[in-house]
Amino acid sequence: MTSTAASATSTSFDPVRPLVGVEEEYLVVDPRTREVAPRAGVVVREAAGELADRVCTELTRFQVEAKTSPCAGPAELERELRRMRAVVAAAARAEELAVVASGTPVLGPAVPPPITEDPRYDLGIENYRALHDEQAICAGHVHVHLPDRERALLVCNHLRPWLPALIALMANSPFWTGRDTGYAGWRILSWSKWPVAGPPPYLESLDHFEGLVAALTASGALVDPATMFWDARPSLRLPTVEVRVTDVPASVEESVLLALLVRALVTVSLRRVEAGDPGPRPPQELLRVAYWRAARDGLDGYGADPYTGRQVPAAEVVEGLLEHVRPALEDTGDLEAVLRSWRWLRAAGSGAARQRAALKAHGSFEGVVDDLVVRFPA
Repeated sequence: MTSTAASATSTSFDPVRPLVGVEEEYLVVDPRTREVAPRAGVVVREAAGELADRVCTELTRFQVEAKTSPCAGPAELERELRRMRAVVAAAARAEELAVVASGTPVLGPAVPPPITEDPRYDLGIENYRALHDEQAICAGHVHVHLPDRERALLVCNHLRPWLPALIALMANSPFWTGRDTGYAGWRILSWSKWPVAGPPPYLESLDHFEGLVAALTASGALVDPATMFWDARPSLRLPTVEVRVTDVPASVEESVLLALLVRALVTVSLRRVEAGDPGPRPPQELLRVAYWRAARDGLDGYGADPYTGRQVPAAEVVEGLLEHVRPALEDTGDLEAVLRSWRWLRAAGSGAARQRAALKAHGSFEGVVDDLVVRFPA
Protein backbone atom coordinates (compact mmCIF):
# COMPACT_ATOMS: atom_id res chain seq x y z
CA MET A 1 0.00 0.00 0.00
CA THR A 2 1.21 3.49 -0.70
CA SER A 3 1.69 6.49 1.51
CA THR A 4 -1.94 7.24 0.76
CA ALA A 5 -2.72 4.02 2.59
CA ALA A 6 -1.98 5.90 5.78
CA SER A 7 -5.51 7.22 5.34
CA ALA A 8 -6.59 3.81 6.58
CA THR A 9 -5.47 4.98 10.01
CA SER A 10 -8.42 7.33 10.16
CA THR A 11 -10.82 4.79 8.63
CA SER A 12 -12.90 2.79 11.07
CA PHE A 13 -11.78 -0.81 11.19
CA ASP A 14 -14.21 -3.31 9.68
CA PRO A 15 -13.46 -6.78 11.11
CA VAL A 16 -15.61 -8.52 8.47
CA ARG A 17 -14.43 -6.65 5.39
CA PRO A 18 -11.15 -4.90 6.22
CA LEU A 19 -9.47 -2.78 3.57
CA VAL A 20 -6.90 -4.59 1.46
CA GLY A 21 -4.10 -3.36 -0.77
CA VAL A 22 -1.51 -4.95 -3.04
CA GLU A 23 2.12 -4.15 -3.88
CA GLU A 24 3.64 -5.78 -6.97
CA GLU A 25 7.23 -5.81 -8.24
CA TYR A 26 7.98 -6.12 -11.95
CA LEU A 27 11.09 -6.63 -14.08
CA VAL A 28 12.05 -4.24 -16.86
CA VAL A 29 13.21 -5.98 -20.05
CA ASP A 30 14.63 -4.94 -23.40
CA PRO A 31 12.07 -6.15 -25.99
CA ARG A 32 14.84 -6.69 -28.56
CA THR A 33 17.22 -8.85 -26.52
CA ARG A 34 14.55 -9.97 -24.00
CA GLU A 35 17.11 -9.53 -21.25
CA VAL A 36 16.47 -7.60 -18.05
CA ALA A 37 17.33 -3.94 -18.54
CA PRO A 38 18.67 -1.63 -15.78
CA ARG A 39 16.33 1.22 -16.68
CA ALA A 40 13.61 1.04 -14.04
CA GLY A 41 14.19 4.71 -13.15
CA VAL A 42 12.95 6.02 -16.51
CA VAL A 43 9.89 3.76 -16.41
CA VAL A 44 9.03 4.98 -12.92
CA ARG A 45 9.40 8.63 -13.92
CA GLU A 46 7.11 8.10 -16.90
CA ALA A 47 4.49 6.15 -14.91
CA ALA A 48 4.53 8.62 -12.01
CA GLY A 49 2.74 11.13 -14.21
CA GLU A 50 -0.41 9.07 -13.61
CA LEU A 51 0.38 6.91 -10.57
CA ALA A 52 2.28 9.53 -8.51
CA ASP A 53 3.77 7.91 -5.39
CA ARG A 54 2.05 4.60 -6.16
CA VAL A 55 5.00 3.67 -8.37
CA CYS A 56 8.66 3.66 -7.32
CA THR A 57 12.04 2.07 -7.88
CA GLU A 58 13.28 -0.90 -5.89
CA LEU A 59 16.59 -2.35 -4.72
CA THR A 60 17.90 -3.10 -8.21
CA ARG A 61 17.65 -0.99 -11.34
CA PHE A 62 15.83 -3.88 -13.02
CA GLN A 63 12.76 -3.55 -10.78
CA VAL A 64 9.65 -1.36 -10.67
CA GLU A 65 7.25 -1.46 -7.73
CA ALA A 66 3.61 -0.40 -8.06
CA LYS A 67 0.91 -0.26 -5.40
CA THR A 68 -2.83 0.00 -5.16
CA SER A 69 -4.78 2.19 -2.80
CA PRO A 70 -6.65 0.49 0.06
CA CYS A 71 -9.66 -1.27 -1.49
CA ALA A 72 -12.92 -2.50 0.03
CA GLY A 73 -13.60 -5.37 -2.35
CA PRO A 74 -12.51 -7.40 -5.38
CA ALA A 75 -14.10 -5.23 -8.08
CA GLU A 76 -12.32 -2.10 -6.88
CA LEU A 77 -9.06 -3.98 -6.42
CA GLU A 78 -9.25 -5.49 -9.91
CA ARG A 79 -9.84 -2.05 -11.46
CA GLU A 80 -6.85 -0.60 -9.64
CA LEU A 81 -4.57 -3.49 -10.59
CA ARG A 82 -5.55 -3.39 -14.27
CA ARG A 83 -5.02 0.36 -14.47
CA MET A 84 -1.75 0.12 -12.53
CA ARG A 85 -0.33 -2.55 -14.85
CA ALA A 86 -1.58 -0.75 -17.96
CA VAL A 87 0.09 2.51 -16.89
CA VAL A 88 3.41 0.79 -16.09
CA ALA A 89 3.34 -1.13 -19.39
CA ALA A 90 2.62 2.07 -21.35
CA ALA A 91 5.41 3.89 -19.51
CA ALA A 92 7.84 1.14 -20.49
CA ARG A 93 6.75 1.24 -24.13
CA ALA A 94 7.27 5.01 -24.19
CA GLU A 95 10.93 4.30 -23.35
CA GLU A 96 11.17 1.42 -25.88
CA LEU A 97 11.14 -1.08 -23.01
CA ALA A 98 8.72 -3.67 -21.62
CA VAL A 99 7.82 -5.04 -18.20
CA VAL A 100 7.01 -8.57 -17.07
CA ALA A 101 5.45 -10.15 -13.99
CA SER A 102 7.93 -12.91 -13.15
CA GLY A 103 9.50 -13.73 -9.82
CA THR A 104 12.94 -14.12 -11.40
CA PRO A 105 14.69 -12.86 -14.56
CA VAL A 106 14.23 -15.27 -17.46
CA LEU A 107 17.22 -13.86 -19.41
CA GLY A 108 20.04 -11.41 -18.87
CA PRO A 109 23.18 -10.74 -16.84
CA ALA A 110 21.40 -10.36 -13.51
CA VAL A 111 24.25 -11.37 -11.17
CA PRO A 112 25.32 -9.14 -9.60
CA PRO A 113 22.47 -6.73 -10.32
CA PRO A 114 22.96 -2.97 -10.63
CA ILE A 115 21.79 -1.46 -7.35
CA THR A 116 19.61 1.65 -7.24
CA GLU A 117 21.46 4.65 -5.82
CA ASP A 118 20.15 5.28 -2.32
CA PRO A 119 21.97 5.82 1.02
CA ARG A 120 19.89 3.09 2.65
CA TYR A 121 20.81 0.60 -0.07
CA ASP A 122 24.45 1.58 0.40
CA LEU A 123 24.15 0.57 4.06
CA GLY A 124 22.56 -2.70 2.98
CA ILE A 125 25.42 -3.50 0.61
CA GLU A 126 27.95 -2.78 3.35
CA ASN A 127 26.07 -5.05 5.75
CA TYR A 128 24.76 -7.89 3.56
CA ARG A 129 27.44 -7.92 0.84
CA ALA A 130 27.02 -10.67 -1.77
CA LEU A 131 23.51 -11.47 -0.54
CA HIS A 132 22.45 -8.77 -2.98
CA ASP A 133 23.77 -10.79 -5.91
CA GLU A 134 20.50 -12.64 -6.49
CA GLN A 135 18.07 -9.88 -5.54
CA ALA A 136 16.66 -9.12 -8.97
CA ILE A 137 13.55 -10.94 -7.77
CA CYS A 138 9.92 -9.87 -7.65
CA ALA A 139 7.29 -10.55 -5.02
CA GLY A 140 3.65 -9.79 -4.40
CA HIS A 141 2.72 -8.22 -1.05
CA VAL A 142 -0.77 -7.98 0.44
CA HIS A 143 -1.69 -5.53 3.22
CA VAL A 144 -4.83 -6.05 5.31
CA HIS A 145 -6.05 -3.23 7.55
CA LEU A 146 -5.61 -4.13 11.23
CA PRO A 147 -4.65 -1.09 13.33
CA ASP A 148 -4.03 -2.92 16.63
CA ARG A 149 -0.34 -3.91 16.46
CA GLU A 150 -0.50 -6.57 19.18
CA ARG A 151 -3.46 -8.29 17.60
CA ALA A 152 -1.69 -8.01 14.23
CA LEU A 153 1.36 -9.93 15.41
CA LEU A 154 -0.79 -12.56 17.15
CA VAL A 155 -2.68 -12.99 13.88
CA CYS A 156 0.66 -13.76 12.22
CA ASN A 157 1.02 -16.79 14.51
CA HIS A 158 -2.14 -18.20 12.92
CA LEU A 159 -0.96 -17.42 9.38
CA ARG A 160 2.32 -19.35 9.62
CA PRO A 161 1.06 -22.87 8.67
CA TRP A 162 -0.77 -21.52 5.60
CA LEU A 163 2.13 -19.61 4.03
CA PRO A 164 3.40 -22.65 2.05
CA ALA A 165 -0.04 -22.98 0.43
CA LEU A 166 0.21 -19.39 -0.81
CA ILE A 167 3.72 -20.08 -2.15
CA ALA A 168 2.45 -23.04 -4.19
CA LEU A 169 -0.61 -21.15 -5.42
CA MET A 170 1.35 -18.17 -6.78
CA ALA A 171 4.60 -19.91 -7.85
CA ASN A 172 5.89 -17.91 -10.82
CA SER A 173 9.69 -18.17 -10.98
CA PRO A 174 10.86 -21.38 -12.66
CA PHE A 175 13.75 -19.87 -14.65
CA TRP A 176 16.92 -18.05 -13.71
CA THR A 177 18.84 -16.19 -16.46
CA GLY A 178 18.48 -18.81 -19.16
CA ARG A 179 18.25 -21.91 -16.99
CA ASP A 180 15.33 -24.01 -15.82
CA THR A 181 15.91 -24.36 -12.07
CA GLY A 182 13.59 -27.37 -11.68
CA TYR A 183 11.61 -25.32 -9.16
CA ALA A 184 8.25 -23.60 -9.56
CA GLY A 185 9.23 -20.81 -7.18
CA TRP A 186 13.01 -20.30 -7.32
CA ARG A 187 12.66 -16.80 -5.85
CA ILE A 188 11.80 -18.39 -2.50
CA LEU A 189 15.20 -20.12 -2.41
CA SER A 190 17.09 -16.96 -3.37
CA TRP A 191 15.29 -14.96 -0.71
CA SER A 192 15.73 -17.56 2.04
CA LYS A 193 19.48 -16.80 2.32
CA TRP A 194 18.83 -13.55 4.16
CA PRO A 195 19.25 -13.62 7.96
CA VAL A 196 15.75 -12.29 8.69
CA ALA A 197 13.58 -13.69 5.92
CA GLY A 198 11.22 -16.60 5.51
CA PRO A 199 8.57 -17.84 7.95
CA PRO A 200 8.12 -15.59 10.97
CA PRO A 201 8.83 -16.90 14.45
CA TYR A 202 6.01 -17.62 16.87
CA LEU A 203 5.51 -14.39 18.84
CA GLU A 204 4.11 -14.36 22.36
CA SER A 205 3.29 -10.66 22.72
CA LEU A 206 4.06 -7.16 21.54
CA ASP A 207 6.89 -6.97 24.09
CA HIS A 208 8.34 -10.21 22.69
CA PHE A 209 8.14 -8.81 19.14
CA GLU A 210 9.73 -5.48 20.02
CA GLY A 211 12.44 -7.15 22.07
CA LEU A 212 13.28 -9.49 19.20
CA VAL A 213 13.47 -6.61 16.71
CA ALA A 214 15.78 -4.73 19.11
CA ALA A 215 18.01 -7.80 19.53
CA LEU A 216 18.19 -8.39 15.77
CA THR A 217 19.09 -4.75 15.24
CA ALA A 218 21.80 -4.94 17.89
CA SER A 219 23.23 -8.07 16.23
CA GLY A 220 23.67 -6.28 12.92
CA ALA A 221 21.19 -8.60 11.17
CA LEU A 222 18.98 -5.57 10.49
CA VAL A 223 20.06 -2.30 8.92
CA ASP A 224 16.88 -0.87 10.44
CA PRO A 225 13.56 -2.40 11.58
CA ALA A 226 12.18 -2.17 8.03
CA THR A 227 14.71 -4.83 6.96
CA MET A 228 12.89 -7.40 9.10
CA PHE A 229 11.71 -9.36 6.06
CA TRP A 230 9.56 -12.07 7.62
CA ASP A 231 6.87 -13.31 5.25
CA ALA A 232 4.05 -12.25 7.55
CA ARG A 233 4.47 -9.30 9.87
CA PRO A 234 2.76 -6.26 11.33
CA SER A 235 3.74 -3.46 8.96
CA LEU A 236 6.13 -1.02 10.58
CA ARG A 237 4.79 1.93 8.56
CA LEU A 238 1.09 1.15 8.03
CA PRO A 239 -1.81 -0.04 10.23
CA THR A 240 -1.81 -3.43 8.51
CA VAL A 241 -0.79 -7.05 8.57
CA GLU A 242 1.54 -7.57 5.61
CA VAL A 243 1.89 -10.95 3.89
CA ARG A 244 4.88 -10.92 1.53
CA VAL A 245 5.56 -14.60 0.91
CA THR A 246 4.66 -15.11 -2.76
CA ASP A 247 6.17 -14.50 -6.15
CA VAL A 248 4.60 -11.60 -8.01
CA PRO A 249 1.33 -13.03 -9.35
CA ALA A 250 1.41 -13.74 -13.06
CA SER A 251 -1.93 -12.07 -13.76
CA VAL A 252 -4.41 -9.59 -12.31
CA GLU A 253 -6.86 -12.43 -11.62
CA GLU A 254 -4.25 -14.24 -9.54
CA SER A 255 -3.36 -11.04 -7.68
CA VAL A 256 -7.01 -10.49 -6.75
CA LEU A 257 -7.29 -14.15 -5.69
CA LEU A 258 -4.21 -13.80 -3.49
CA ALA A 259 -5.53 -10.61 -1.87
CA LEU A 260 -8.94 -12.16 -1.11
CA LEU A 261 -7.36 -15.27 0.39
CA VAL A 262 -4.95 -13.26 2.54
CA ARG A 263 -7.75 -11.00 3.75
CA ALA A 264 -9.85 -14.04 4.63
CA LEU A 265 -6.90 -15.64 6.43
CA VAL A 266 -6.38 -12.50 8.49
CA THR A 267 -10.09 -12.28 9.31
CA VAL A 268 -10.36 -15.92 10.40
CA SER A 269 -7.14 -15.61 12.39
CA LEU A 270 -8.31 -12.44 14.14
CA ARG A 271 -11.49 -14.19 15.25
CA ARG A 272 -9.39 -16.96 16.79
CA VAL A 273 -7.09 -14.48 18.50
CA GLU A 274 -10.09 -12.69 20.02
CA ALA A 275 -11.45 -16.05 21.21
CA GLY A 276 -8.22 -16.62 23.13
CA ASP A 277 -6.66 -19.13 20.73
CA PRO A 278 -2.86 -18.65 20.97
CA GLY A 279 -2.30 -20.18 17.53
CA PRO A 280 -0.76 -23.40 16.22
CA ARG A 281 2.94 -24.07 16.61
CA PRO A 282 4.22 -26.24 13.77
CA PRO A 283 7.92 -27.03 14.20
CA GLN A 284 10.00 -24.37 12.48
CA GLU A 285 12.05 -27.11 10.81
CA LEU A 286 8.97 -28.70 9.22
CA LEU A 287 7.57 -25.30 8.28
CA ARG A 288 10.77 -24.60 6.35
CA VAL A 289 10.46 -28.01 4.67
CA ALA A 290 6.89 -27.13 3.68
CA TYR A 291 8.24 -23.89 2.18
CA TRP A 292 10.86 -25.80 0.21
CA ARG A 293 8.39 -28.35 -1.08
CA ALA A 294 5.89 -25.67 -2.12
CA ALA A 295 8.64 -23.76 -3.93
CA ARG A 296 9.86 -26.91 -5.67
CA ASP A 297 6.55 -28.34 -6.86
CA GLY A 298 4.16 -25.40 -6.94
CA LEU A 299 0.70 -26.69 -7.88
CA ASP A 300 1.99 -29.61 -9.95
CA GLY A 301 3.28 -32.00 -7.33
CA TYR A 302 3.24 -32.39 -3.57
CA GLY A 303 3.38 -30.15 -0.57
CA ALA A 304 4.49 -31.11 2.91
CA ASP A 305 2.30 -31.04 6.01
CA PRO A 306 3.98 -28.44 8.29
CA TYR A 307 3.04 -30.45 11.39
CA THR A 308 4.10 -33.97 10.33
CA GLY A 309 6.18 -33.59 7.16
CA ARG A 310 3.81 -35.97 5.34
CA GLN A 311 3.61 -35.41 1.58
CA VAL A 312 0.23 -34.07 0.44
CA PRO A 313 -0.88 -33.34 -3.15
CA ALA A 314 -0.47 -29.61 -3.70
CA ALA A 315 -4.08 -29.20 -4.82
CA GLU A 316 -5.22 -30.72 -1.51
CA VAL A 317 -3.07 -28.22 0.39
CA VAL A 318 -4.87 -25.37 -1.39
CA GLU A 319 -8.26 -27.02 -0.86
CA GLY A 320 -7.46 -27.15 2.85
CA LEU A 321 -6.70 -23.44 2.80
CA LEU A 322 -9.99 -22.71 1.03
CA GLU A 323 -11.92 -24.72 3.60
CA HIS A 324 -10.14 -22.94 6.44
CA VAL A 325 -11.10 -19.47 5.16
CA ARG A 326 -14.57 -20.38 3.83
CA PRO A 327 -16.46 -18.69 6.73
CA ALA A 328 -14.74 -15.35 6.09
CA LEU A 329 -15.27 -15.61 2.32
CA GLU A 330 -18.95 -16.36 2.85
CA ASP A 331 -19.32 -13.33 5.13
CA THR A 332 -17.87 -10.97 2.49
CA GLY A 333 -19.64 -12.62 -0.44
CA ASP A 334 -16.28 -13.44 -2.06
CA LEU A 335 -16.52 -17.24 -1.92
CA GLU A 336 -17.83 -17.83 -5.45
CA ALA A 337 -15.28 -15.44 -6.98
CA VAL A 338 -12.44 -17.21 -5.17
CA LEU A 339 -13.67 -20.68 -6.17
CA ARG A 340 -14.08 -19.54 -9.78
CA SER A 341 -10.49 -18.22 -9.86
CA TRP A 342 -9.21 -21.42 -8.23
CA ARG A 343 -10.97 -23.57 -10.86
CA TRP A 344 -9.46 -21.40 -13.61
CA LEU A 345 -5.97 -21.61 -12.09
CA ARG A 346 -6.12 -25.38 -11.76
CA ALA A 347 -7.07 -25.64 -15.44
CA ALA A 348 -4.63 -23.00 -16.73
CA GLY A 349 -1.73 -23.97 -14.49
CA SER A 350 0.34 -21.80 -12.19
CA GLY A 351 2.43 -18.92 -13.45
CA ALA A 352 5.43 -21.26 -13.38
CA ALA A 353 3.59 -23.90 -15.41
CA ARG A 354 2.56 -21.28 -17.98
CA GLN A 355 6.17 -20.07 -18.30
CA ARG A 356 7.27 -23.66 -18.95
CA ALA A 357 4.44 -24.13 -21.46
CA ALA A 358 5.65 -21.00 -23.27
CA LEU A 359 9.18 -22.43 -23.41
CA LYS A 360 7.85 -25.64 -24.91
CA ALA A 361 5.65 -23.77 -27.40
CA HIS A 362 8.29 -21.27 -28.56
CA GLY A 363 11.39 -23.38 -28.10
CA SER A 364 13.38 -20.55 -26.52
CA PHE A 365 13.63 -18.38 -23.43
CA GLU A 366 13.15 -15.37 -25.71
CA GLY A 367 9.71 -16.77 -26.45
CA VAL A 368 8.98 -17.01 -22.73
CA VAL A 369 9.78 -13.31 -22.30
CA ASP A 370 7.63 -12.40 -25.31
CA ASP A 371 4.75 -14.34 -23.77
CA LEU A 372 5.20 -12.60 -20.41
CA VAL A 373 5.20 -9.18 -22.08
CA VAL A 374 1.93 -9.93 -23.87
CA ARG A 375 0.29 -11.35 -20.73
CA PHE A 376 1.48 -8.62 -18.35
CA PRO A 377 -1.46 -6.18 -18.42
CA ALA A 378 -4.09 -8.93 -18.16
